[in-house]
Amino acid sequence: MMNKKIVNFQDDNQSLYLNELNSLKNQYKNVHLNEFFAQEEDRFERCSVHYNDIFFDFSKHRINSTIINSLVNWASHKDLELWIKKLFSKQKINYTEQRQAMHWALRLPSYDFTYSDLSQQVSEQLNRMYKLIDKIHAGQYRGVTGEVIQDVVNIGVGGSDLGPLMVCHSLSDFKVKTVKPLNIHFVSTMDGSQLSEILHQLRPETTLFIISSKSFGTIDTLSNAQTARKWLEKSLGTDQSILNSHFVGVSTKPEKMTSWGIHPDNQFLLWDWVGGRYSLWSCIGLPIALTIGVEGFKQLLEGAHAIDQHFQTASFDKNIPVLMALLGVWNNNFLNIQTHAVLPYDGRLKYFASYLQQLEMESNGKSIQRNGEKVDTATCPIVWGEVGPNAQHAFYQLLHQGTHKVSCDFIAPVKRYNSNQFTYAENADALIEQHHLALSNCLAQSRLLAFGNQALSQDELNELPKYKQYEGNQPSSTILLKELNPYSLGMLIAMYEHKVFVQSVLWNINPFDQWGVEKGKEIASQLLPVLNREIEDISTFDVSTQGLLKILLGKTDG
Repeated sequence: MMNKKIVNFQDDNQSLYLNELNSLKNQYKNVHLNEFFAQEEDRFERCSVHYNDIFFDFSKHRINSTIINSLVNWASHKDLELWIKKLFSKQKINYTEQRQAMHWALRLPSYDFTYSDLSQQVSEQLNRMYKLIDKIHAGQYRGVTGEVIQDVVNIGVGGSDLGPLMVCHSLSDFKVKTVKPLNIHFVSTMDGSQLSEILHQLRPETTLFIISSKSFGTIDTLSNAQTARKWLEKSLGTDQSILNSHFVGVSTKPEKMTSWGIHPDNQFLLWDWVGGRYSLWSCIGLPIALTIGVEGFKQLLEGAHAIDQHFQTASFDKNIPVLMALLGVWNNNFLNIQTHAVLPYDGRLKYFASYLQQLEMESNGKSIQRNGEKVDTATCPIVWGEVGPNAQHAFYQLLHQGTHKVSCDFIAPVKRYNSNQFTYAENADALIEQHHLALSNCLAQSRLLAFGNQALSQDELNELPKYKQYEGNQPSSTILLKELNPYSLGMLIAMYEHKVFVQSVLWNINPFDQWGVEKGKEIASQLLPVLNREIEDISTFDVSTQGLLKILLGKTDG
């Protein structure tokens, strides 16, 4: 069904618009990007949007005004405007879990009166978090021995790890000065290797642990938390004051945090209407705020809120998240491009592609529609990527001369270095030249991917063997940030959040559950007692799993 020549999208009365899009697909599927550019002299102006600190160029996609208009009309008749209103409401649009999806409420200004109850709830928890941060930064929060906290270890997994890790690394230039140097560490692997390596570098007396778990029942997180607890108790004793001084919890379950031993003063609350992969804006973002400070964290929220406003008010043909989604669906469902690469040309965005993998594939990696029927077309593409300069020496060969069709997002800041970041004035020119080197590579790669041989000089082409030639025609967007700072990063993340939501509407799926993840955890809980030798009978498992268990339990020479 996924490779049908006519895209169907079984859903209410959309045949007219889908027929038009399928007709356009057939009309333009063999048109090269070179031809699209030749046909429209003002293509760059037509196919770009500038909003606030973001410039979005989509001119290198295999589209024209006719295709964009048809996609916009289709989205309108899929009731996208109504769905956007549903998202920014208290409706339980996460229908499989009977929950709201109100991550946007986490960045509501405190003065918002439309949802004053939500903004008050959020502000109460954030203000409590801000007070703790100020104490830590000022050296007033101390461990049980009276020493100042100098290392903070965030223990989480999934959204409780990827989001804060990505943002902290991205905004490393904005790290605030503290009374004593403060280092933030992240632990997520369930095998304990990460935690073991980090603990060897730390002192119990000056270490604070954050246990981030929405359910406070995730075995990966609690296992690491228990290891950290034993490490502390081995050096500092088992008195309750150890837990009171060295552990902070973030969860929807205060009773579980209390039972584990975390003092109520060090508990910060989440809500069921916040999905884990959308939670960095909440107190899950404590490591972020510890890194960039309270004001920096507020700017991050403000940037996301600006995109929330843009998403709700801009017309679809000038709406960046909507356009990102429409282009993705055109590539995925009409041009049969099933993979999407995210390529930032800034080393600080090292973890951005990993973050988007969870955001996009956990949200839209679904095959059942809201009406209970199986989808009849592809949904989320495979999302992957790497920092551009590293990727150029890894997988760009496949992009340029391989057999796979891939769409790409190129991301770069217009301005990289501020004057106050220069240690020595004489070093400024060299740093700026390095940034220009990254930008030149960013533009060159997107140009060659799009235009292929046409990007080369005629003299070079005359005697060029086929193995040195380039087909091009690989579509891409280029996203330019005025500068990578808390505000613009907040905008960037929110753009992708809303892109994911728009695509879920077009595919008629629920982007807010993750039953595939939950079932894997459940099956693991059935296997753990066997590996712990608490259960001997393995006959209920398939023969492959039985064979592997026997090896792991030392019951065979395999």
